[in-house]
Amino acid sequence: MKHIINYLGALLAVVLIGATFTACAEDDEGSANVGLGIKTFFPTKVVTNQPMTINGSGFNDVKEIEFPGGIKVSNFEIVGNDMIRLKAPSGIPTEGGNIKVRTDNDEAESRLPLTLGHTNVSGFSKQPGDEAAGGELITVYGTDLEFINQVELLDAEGEPQFIDHKDFYRKGTSNLIFRVPQKNIPEESFVGYLHTYDGQKIAMPELAYKPAKDAGHMEIVKTVYWKNEAPERTGVINWSGTYRFGLDGTDGNNECIATFPADVWENIKTQKFYMLFKPDGDSYQIRVTNGWWDVQWLGKDNDIAPWNMAERIIDNGDGTYYIEVDLGDDPLVATLDQKHLLFTGSGYTVLELYAEEEIWIDGPGDQEVKNTFWANDGSGGSINWSGTYRFGLDGTDGNNECIATFPEDVWNKMKTESFYMRFKPDGDSYQIRVTNGWWDVQWLGKDNDIAPWNMAERIIDNGDGTYYIEVNFGDDPLVGTLDQKHLLFTGSGYTVLELYFIDIVHGGGGGSSSFDLSQYVSNHSGTPVSYPYTFTWDDNGRFNLPSDLLLNEFKVKSGSIFRVTKTAGNTGQVQINDTSWTAIDYLADWAGDVEVMEKVFDDDMMNAVNNGGLIIQGDLKGITKIEIVP
Repeated sequence: MKHIINYLGALLAVVLIGATFTACAEDDEGSANVGLGIKTFFPTKVVTNQPMTINGSGFNDVKEIEFPGGIKVSNFEIVGNDMIRLKAPSGIPTEGGNIKVRTDNDEAESRLPLTLGHTNVSGFSKQPGDEAAGGELITVYGTDLEFINQVELLDAEGEPQFIDHKDFYRKGTSNLIFRVPQKNIPEESFVGYLHTYDGQKIAMPELAYKPAKDAGHMEIVKTVYWKNEAPERTGVINWSGTYRFGLDGTDGNNECIATFPADVWENIKTQKFYMLFKPDGDSYQIRVTNGWWDVQWLGKDNDIAPWNMAERIIDNGDGTYYIEVDLGDDPLVATLDQKHLLFTGSGYTVLELYAEEEIWIDGPGDQEVKNTFWANDGSGGSINWSGTYRFGLDGTDGNNECIATFPEDVWNKMKTESFYMRFKPDGDSYQIRVTNGWWDVQWLGKDNDIAPWNMAERIIDNGDGTYYIEVNFGDDPLVGTLDQKHLLFTGSGYTVLELYFIDIVHGGGGGSSSFDLSQYVSNHSGTPVSYPYTFTWDDNGRFNLPSDLLLNEFKVKSGSIFRVTKTAGNTGQVQINDTSWTAIDYLADWAGDVEVMEKVFDDDMMNAVNNGGLIIQGDLKGITKIEIVP
C-alpha cells in the first residue's frame, strides 16, 4: 500500500525563497571600526528578568543602558565589543520604546522599539481530572508563552520539583509542551504551576498523575525546521550565500532563504540539529559559517568533505546524506543573531534542516493486531479438490458460488497486501492450491501447490494443531483475474478455518489506537457518515469536528494524525478548514495511485482545534475509512 505523509505547513518552518546572496568583504572589514551603535537586540519583546542580548559595536566602554520609561541599568555583562548580555529590568511601560546605550561621551539608540510582553494562558491539552502518566506530553495554550521558564510539579516524595524551560519538549509564543517525569512523580491528583520570568505563578488543572508503566519504548521524533520545497530553483551551492537562515525580525532578513521564531532559533543555536543534502558529485565541500563569512564552525577553512572529516557525513542510502550540527560553545554561535547562519561551500544542495529527539512513549510501541475478516462457521468441511472455499467481491457475478463475499476495501486489501489463511490438516498429505474459480491461473505458477513436501517453509505451525500460510499476490498473474473469477482455496486434506490480516496498531498511552469518524460525526445535512463516503463542497459531503470531540474524546495533540483511506483510482482532494472556513491544508491525489493520505496535527491544526475545531470537505469519492490516530 502506498502512503503519503503530508507535511505541508511543517512545524514552525517558514520558507522564503529569495535571491542569491553575495558576500561583501568591504562591509565585513569596516564593521569592526564603526563607533558606538545598536544593530539589533533579542528578544524584541520582554518581561521583567527576561535574559536578553544586545548586538552592535563599540560596547567595550558602555557604562549604562537605558530602557523605555527612563529606566537605567548598569548591571550587565559586556561579552565583547559587539555584544552585551543582561536581564530586562522592571518598570518598562506597556507601550515600550527604544533602548539606548551610553559611554562616558557617546550615546546610541536602537532603531527598533522594545515591546513589553505578558503571559496569558487560555487552556491546556489536559482537562481537570484527566490522567497524566509519566512520559506524557502536556500542551499549554495562550499568548506570550515564551516567558514561561519553569513548570512546578511534585516529585515522588511529595516535594516540589521544577522542569526548566531548557527541558521543555517545545516552547513557542502560542503553545509550549512539557513532558511529565517518567518515574519521579507521585500517583495522586494535584495542581501544578507555571512560572514566568516576571514572577507570575499560573495554576494548571488538577490532574491525576502517575508514574510511567514499566512497559514503554523510546521513539525518534523528527521535527522539521525548514524544508526545501523547490531545490531546482535554489540550486547547487557554488560558494554562494543562498542557504542563509536567520531569526525573525532581525536585519538582513531579505538575504535569508528562511527565518525562524525565537524558540526554533534558540534550538538551532543550543541543540543538535541535522542538515540533509544531496551532493552534485564526489567533490563537494560543506562550510558552516555566518553570513559575514568571518567565523566558521569547527575552525577556519575546516570544511566537511569526503576527504576531510568524512566520518561526519552519513549516507541515507537514497542518494542523500546528512551531517549533525551541534554548535555548542563554538565561537560561531555568538555571531548568529546579528550575522545569520550560512551553509555554503560547493557541489551540494541543502534539502532540509531538522531536529530529532528520542522520547519515551508510555506503552508497548507498535503492535501487531489480528484482524479476522472471515471465519468458518462450520459449514465448510475438508477440501477434496472441491470449490467450497471460494471468495469474491460484493456485487459481482457468481456470488452464489462463493462461501463469502467482501466489500471493496477488504477485497482490494486482499489483492494488494499480505493476508493469512489458517487451516487444519486432516493428516500429513495435504496440498494447498490457491487459484481462481475458473481454475485457469494459479498463484505461484501452474501445479505449484504448497504441501509438506513442496515449499514447506511457507507453512507455519501455530502449535495447537492448526497452521497458516501468508498470501501476498504482489504482481502475480492471478490477481488480475480475481474480480471476475473470484479467489479459490482448493487442493486436498485440509479445512480452511479463517482469513485474517495482521494490522499494525501504534502504541502510546493505551486506549483506542484510532477513531473511525463514521461512529462519531454526520454531515451538515445530518446524515451519518457511512462508507463508501464522498466528500463534496456542499452540505451533503462535508462535516464538522468540534473542539470538544477532538480534545476530550479523541485526545488529539501535536503529532496526532488525520487519515483518509480511499480506493486507488479515484482522484480529488480533501480540504481541512478551521471554523472560519480558512483552508489549513489539503490531502490530494491527482494521479489516482494513492490509497492512504495523512495529515499530521501541526501548530496550525492545533490552533484550529483549540479555537472551535475543523471543517472537512472536498471533491473526493470512494472513501473507505476516515480516522483520527491520537
